[in-house]
Amino acid sequence: MMKKACIFLVLLSFSCLAFAQGTRLWKESSYEDFERGTAKGVAVSSNGLLELAPAFKVIYTSPSTFIWSIAADKDGTVYAATGAPARVYRITPDGKSTVIFEPKELQAQSMAIGRDGAVYVATSPDGKVYRLTRASANGNTAAPAEFTSEVFFDPKTKYIWDLAFDAGGRLYIATGDRGEIYRVEKTGQGAVFFKSDEAHIRVLSFDPHGNLIAGSDGSGLIYRIMPSGEGFVLYSAQKKEITALAVDASGNIFAAGTGDKHPVPGQPNNPPTQQPPPPGNAPLNVNLAGSDVYMIAPDGSPKKLWSSKDDIIYALAFNSAGRLIAGTGNKGRIFSIEKDGTFIDLLKGSASQITAFAKAPNGLYCSSSNLGKVFLMGNAPESEGMFESDVQDTHIFSRWGRAEVRGHGNFELFARSGNVDNPDRNWSPWARIDLSKDARLEIPAARFIQWRAILKPANQATQIDEVGINYLSKNVAPVVEDVAVQVGARFQSQPRSSGMDTVSVGFGPIIPTPRIDMPPTANRDRGYISVRWSAKDDNDDELVYSLYYRGDNEREWKLLKSGINDKFYSFESGLLPDGSYTLKVAASDAPSHTPEDALTDERQSARFEVDNTPPRILNLAAKIEGQQLHVTFQATDDFSVIKRAEYSIDAGEWQYLEPVGKLSDSKTENYDFNYLLTPPPPSLEEQQAETKRSRGASKTPLPASAAPSYSGEHVVVVRIYDRYDNAATARYVAK
Repeated sequence: MMKKACIFLVLLSFSCLAFAQGTRLWKESSYEDFERGTAKGVAVSSNGLLELAPAFKVIYTSPSTFIWSIAADKDGTVYAATGAPARVYRITPDGKSTVIFEPKELQAQSMAIGRDGAVYVATSPDGKVYRLTRASANGNTAAPAEFTSEVFFDPKTKYIWDLAFDAGGRLYIATGDRGEIYRVEKTGQGAVFFKSDEAHIRVLSFDPHGNLIAGSDGSGLIYRIMPSGEGFVLYSAQKKEITALAVDASGNIFAAGTGDKHPVPGQPNNPPTQQPPPPGNAPLNVNLAGSDVYMIAPDGSPKKLWSSKDDIIYALAFNSAGRLIAGTGNKGRIFSIEKDGTFIDLLKGSASQITAFAKAPNGLYCSSSNLGKVFLMGNAPESEGMFESDVQDTHIFSRWGRAEVRGHGNFELFARSGNVDNPDRNWSPWARIDLSKDARLEIPAARFIQWRAILKPANQATQIDEVGINYLSKNVAPVVEDVAVQVGARFQSQPRSSGMDTVSVGFGPIIPTPRIDMPPTANRDRGYISVRWSAKDDNDDELVYSLYYRGDNEREWKLLKSGINDKFYSFESGLLPDGSYTLKVAASDAPSHTPEDALTDERQSARFEVDNTPPRILNLAAKIEGQQLHVTFQATDDFSVIKRAEYSIDAGEWQYLEPVGKLSDSKTENYDFNYLLTPPPPSLEEQQAETKRSRGASKTPLPASAAPSYSGEHVVVVRIYDRYDNAATARYVAK
């Protein structure tokens, strides 16, 4: 057992920090880190500290599913108002219980103890306020308690949500669904004290000046109501429902709000959080909009102290040290919240919701629902607490080095390892880490690891700030997953990043994070070839790539480019003579390892072809045959097939041309086609003669020489393309 009052361990060999050698540090030091672990008797602060939680134990487990409200007398006896079934229990500090009241309504919703020692209980729905008084046999107060009940006041309203006594012993009743507060004298005579325009007044409290503080459901309003009944809205919360109130001795008002204040159109508002629930183990509130905690200073200025998207606050109170304590659902957690907004995740009860608090002689009573229990949270810390970290997956078989711990007080550290993600499935046993020596982990090399801390009280409160474990993963080869080649495309040059980045983890830049390099879009460029690939490394090592090529019928790979840091590369296609090729990408983790430890992987691309030489046009000839132009030629290419041909006559539009046999699927194609010539336009003399003739001025028939003539020069241009769009053009003048 370690008994030192202060421990500060920085057991780090700086020679191991270079991530190029593979040593990593798994460190947990923040609230988010610790929240993923499992705490038993250990509290987690928002500042990222582990410390002993207050002593916490179950006093009583009720047959009722829901405990809505509790109150305690000066002797420490606690009374619980419950539902499903509706009962009032009297529970002694040693956990002995008695049912003292069973109303006919569905819920015993709220309760308070009057100055006369009577227990006042409100029921819902359509309920009343009952007064329960104790009668003892022959004046023997040690005899089993027997209580009589009577209707103290009937507000004739749907719901009664909360009860509170003022300094003069008058009872105030918060109701719904008309949003009224009743004030009832000691005699049981009462009337409406305050009427709001909200549907429900949910919670009540008093400030040091005797003003009533009330929270509503609907608009989330917090009222200050003077003894005269004059109300003033102190704050309109961002949430729709105020679920809990607490006022400290200085007059600071703390309020918890929940629910969406601006629901989606077409969807109904959720009812108040503590409406009578359906039977069974159902949650109290289906609206998981989280909660806020607000503080309103004595001068009226408000601020938000705390917020959660997941936890719903049902109760607020102060512990013996004056700290604000919040009971939440639906994970049954209890928080301590400071005025500066920092908080401590103190405890997790064995129930879904922490619903109410009451002062106990040595702490706070806490009640819960789902299941209905009463707990005692003591003022002193637990005698021992345990915290287990989450399971760390190193993804690769790893060796464990030394632990690094920052903290003080009385604690021990343990670790275990395994090769499945569930520690209950044949992991190694917990092994104690000797923090007084070299703090080396004596556990088997494996893929998964977990640590455990045992905390005990000390003169200086025990506290753990940070736990780190060094490990070295076995180097595994990188994997090249895919290689894709695109002929006739080019990547634009990109600004270079610094490769593998590092993340500072408190003890120095230790953990490398892989660079995310997305290949740019390849632009069309006939003179280039682009290749891109995907690769990964389970060690997150920095990788460097080499590119090789090999032609058909060749045995050896030739280096095209080495030292590539990106996962893409472009090169001039002219570097490769016309032919068929395959590329190979080789990946190496050499930048992160010594030469003897570096590993490689490689992958080949699909076969592709390079053709930069244009085809040739042979034997182009054209002859005028009557009204037609007869054209013949041959197209040939040394590597790829002829893709298409086209022609133009006398600078006319290009016309598509099919080869002899129609199919263009060979390296040599023959073309033979006729073109219908257009008659030439008439000469000026011919136009004049035709004009006279059409007017009847001349009866002379046209001479034979006036017939259309197709002789003369005609320019024939042909253009051909091979499969890779290399083009050739030829010209012929037909006479």
